[in-house]
Amino acid sequence: MIKRAALTKGQIAAATLHAAMAPGHDVVIDPLIEALVNELIGRVADKWTMLILEVLAEKGELRFTRLSELVEGISQKMLTQTLRQMERDGLLTRTVHAVVPPKVEYKLTELGASLGAAFCGVWIWAAANLKGVEQSRLAFDRRLGKAA
Repeated sequence: MIKRAALTKGQIAAATLHAAMAPGHDVVIDPLIEALVNELIGRVADKWTMLILEVLAEKGELRFTRLSELVEGISQKMLTQTLRQMERDGLLTRTVHAVVPPKVEYKLTELGASLGAAFCGVWIWAAANLKGVEQSRLAFDRRLGKAA
């Protein structure tokens, strides 16, 4: 498993800003923006996208093989598919170097880095609410007679 990097003050500030800008119930949302948000949530809710975002944010530009080593448990096929989709969405760049054998490197774009910062808010929420979630799970399991 990859090591979770500590949140920087800049990441926390960016996540706080994104959270403050979240629309209220009385705001009319552009259907195109809503569709994009729904697509991106589906994509980043996929653990592979989030793990790749995290690895590239922490390590910088990486070759395919190194990425596959750092994203524990991902198959070559899933890594290829996820990288392709992330490139299509503008979250990373793929650079092919004309050498033998071919050298391909992946790097986060500003767009990809900003998406990572936006989802930083989830980490902040999890840190603030970990005990409450654990207590709720224990209480729920006890009600159902499950052993902890």
